Amino acid sequence: VVFNVNRNVLGFEVTKADLIRQREGLRTEQFERKAEVRKSRCNESFLKRIKENDQKQHDAKLPGITVVCKRVPEGPKDMKIVKAPEDDVVVHAPLPFIENHF
Repeated sequence: VVFNVNRNVLGFEVTKADLIRQREGLRTEQFERKAEVRKSRCNESFLKRIKENDQKQHDAKLPGITVVCKRVPEGPKDMKIVKAPEDDVVVHAPLPFIENHF
């Protein structure tokens, strides 16, 4: 768990012996040697979408057109009909109930 991020040091917690949590720091010079520590890329698509939306709004503002920049969900898939020959169709039905009075 990362608890501190500075220009020179990355602070994180290490669990030792399943009981003790120890806080340690890793200097930026050691980042190259540690393959586990790298910059997160989770925000790239968001920033890209913001730049594209700003450009769309700027281009549409010149002629006076309004543009919707909201994301739209995909929605349901198109309908399709599955056809099979009569011989391959098997109908499963429950067995009839038989009362047993012993």
